[in-house]
Amino acid sequence: MMNLLDQLKQVTTVVADTGDFERMRQYTPQDATTNPTLILKASKLPNYAHLIEKTKIAYREQSLDEVMDQLLVAFGIEILQIVPGRVSTEIDARLSFDTAASVARAQKIIAIYAEHHIPKSRILIKIAATWEGIQAAKILEQEGIHCNLTLVFNLMQAVACAQAKVQLISPFIGRITDWYKRDSGNAWDELAMSGVNDPGVKSVRHIYNYFKNFQIDTEIMGASFRNINQIKALAGCDLLTISPELLEELKNTSDNLRVELSPANAIKETIQAISCDAESFNLAMQSDPMAREKLAEGIAQFSKDIDQLLELLKTA
Repeated sequence: MMNLLDQLKQVTTVVADTGDFERMRQYTPQDATTNPTLILKASKLPNYAHLIEKTKIAYREQSLDEVMDQLLVAFGIEILQIVPGRVSTEIDARLSFDTAASVARAQKIIAIYAEHHIPKSRILIKIAATWEGIQAAKILEQEGIHCNLTLVFNLMQAVACAQAKVQLISPFIGRITDWYKRDSGNAWDELAMSGVNDPGVKSVRHIYNYFKNFQIDTEIMGASFRNINQIKALAGCDLLTISPELLEELKNTSDNLRVELSPANAIKETIQAISCDAESFNLAMQSDPMAREKLAEGIAQFSKDIDQLLELLKTA
């Protein structure tokens, strides 16, 4: 019997969720995704000290923000030597509510990749799915710069991304479930709320069925997994980005994997279409405490980690 990882690769594009590209080699993912938290963790490992120093020395005359972008691209270039597909490179989360600044930063990152002869077809610019971030992605997509809208927590965010014709969205399964688990307190039933009943899984299945029902081209990449049961419950999703620890568990598990999601089944469902503008988007976010809180929390954490990266570039 094939292990779960090999079976999953037959029905879903597997993406490595890490900045540690040495560990990626073990799992042969198609794509890879990073964020400031993962890059910060990787930057503290001895294997990557040379990359930090090399970047600092080469760009010491530039501003710290420019040096950080050069470092993120340096990691991306290393990753692209391992994966055959794309790498997601995240822009500064502190720009999440500034459309113009987000566009400019993304263009700068693409230009740095181009200096290293990396085509923009292999890059996804990762932007937080605020209204301003989604509008930045709309502009970038029109320029042929493809985007990965991250920190997606509800259908309205997903629909707004689809209307902007972004390449890919990243709903955060684990963080959704974390919120509901905390909110339920002692009433939380771990067994009853697992598998297809997991709140994070249900959210992504809803988005998936909506997109496939209306034949939306935007790719869906489930992210932020807490266990392999969440992964199994989303087998068949366009892409799943998975940490090395869970990739290893999948690789070491022999079991039959059932395909849970398919366009054919989604098309059969009766789903009401929704439209989104700034007013309806903001109203939906204000009416959804989980999405509102987790989006703000995610941006705050990524911003904090960027500040730490900048300090590292000052002193490393």
